[in-house]
Amino acid sequence: MTRETLDVLIIGAGLSGIGQGCHMTKTCPDKSFAIIEGRDNLGGTWDLFRYPGIRSDSDMFTFGYRFKPWNAAKDIAPGPDILAYLNETVDEYGLREKVRFQSRVTALDWSSTENRWIATVNPVEGEPYEISARFLSSCTGYYDYGKGYLPEWDGYDDYQGQIAHPQQWPENLDYAGKKVVVIGSGATAVTIVPTMAETAAHVTMIQRSPTYIFNVPSADPIAKWLRKLLPNRLAYKLARIKNILLGVYLFSLSKRKPQQVRKYLRKLAVDDLGEDFDVDTHFNPDYDPWDQRLCLIPDGDFYGSLKDGTASIVTEHIDRFTETGIRTKSGETIDADIVVPATGLQIQFGGGMRLSMDGKPVNLSERYVYRGMMLSGIPNLVVTFGYTNASWTLKSDLTADFVCRLVNKMANKGAEVATAVTGDGAIEPGPLVGLNSGYLLRATHLLPKSGAERPWKNYENYISDMLSIRYGKIEDGVLTFSD
Repeated sequence: MTRETLDVLIIGAGLSGIGQGCHMTKTCPDKSFAIIEGRDNLGGTWDLFRYPGIRSDSDMFTFGYRFKPWNAAKDIAPGPDILAYLNETVDEYGLREKVRFQSRVTALDWSSTENRWIATVNPVEGEPYEISARFLSSCTGYYDYGKGYLPEWDGYDDYQGQIAHPQQWPENLDYAGKKVVVIGSGATAVTIVPTMAETAAHVTMIQRSPTYIFNVPSADPIAKWLRKLLPNRLAYKLARIKNILLGVYLFSLSKRKPQQVRKYLRKLAVDDLGEDFDVDTHFNPDYDPWDQRLCLIPDGDFYGSLKDGTASIVTEHIDRFTETGIRTKSGETIDADIVVPATGLQIQFGGGMRLSMDGKPVNLSERYVYRGMMLSGIPNLVVTFGYTNASWTLKSDLTADFVCRLVNKMANKGAEVATAVTGDGAIEPGPLVGLNSGYLLRATHLLPKSGAERPWKNYENYISDMLSIRYGKIEDGVLTFSD
């Protein structure tokens, strides 16, 4: 098997991998790198998902890159606009030639004799080959690209209509004039419902439990005002800072005064849907705000489809599928020509690659996360895991910046190896992510752990992470260097 040598290997050409490549181009111009991408297009999530209405669930001032202003009209942006933004970024930074499409890294093995990661790469066309890399940046995301999560329902195979999975959306699906059932209550469901309701005969959303929903304008009026007064980059920067601080404040307030935030979100729902709508059944969860991810709806589109009658909502457990639709536990039967199971993601940490050190498999659940990026005892590896309570890109940008700082530091020190070491003291374990969302709880046994204190605690707070990651000392006594 042939082998080539690189300074840095980036796995994944989605939002995080492209950002990492841009940082490498800017701050590590003398380092060789490549981006390995399993699909035939860049963009990751934004190329994979094709369901109606696909859009960001965060504002583009924080979901966009720090170094690349977002200029499109809508700040809660449609998927094609995001994909165009990513392609534009790739071309601006000359990254396209660095991306190796239709190639998948199937195994990663750290060689302590060579002080290198040996990656086994399987291209769709051609023979497998190896890459020997000094440093590894894993930007694969956190879910299985092959399939989403699908609960086991009685009678599922009895259903005679069409199933349309959001992650494998049928090409050219015609739903005009048809009855549609969307199962789920998260960001995907509240995006699909109003979009399909525009032309479907009717869309019914079935949710097992309510979700908190925040109605926001698709175009930020303050950002529009800033753009009129200031140069583009400065306006983007100020709008970004404003939204970062607002997000941190809302999350903090939700944790300190959950009842106050609950009442506020309930009032927003009542204001949009009217006093006669049963808000407490459908939009008043039994958990506190931000115990699970809060859903954004631009310009109240989801509420609008419920109010005008093109869509309806049922909060009830599913008893079984029938030949013509779904029956709930209460006995209600809902007929459907098309069923969309928007039931969540299937967690897959590291993109399904086999990870080993000197041939011995690594159990990720036994490792602790250092500064929310590196894994204890595993050298020269950074894993990008974005925020679940804010824009993913905020954390991926900090992570990419850290990789470049660390790579340059190692070169200046003449060090071959950088490893986060837990030391002799016991670390009090905790979950990697503080949310109680189903897709995360199902995967607790697969994920590395967070500690109770810095630098092992994953704070999920941009300001705290910025101080630690972008401006904090790299040589902190926990991250050790050797040649």
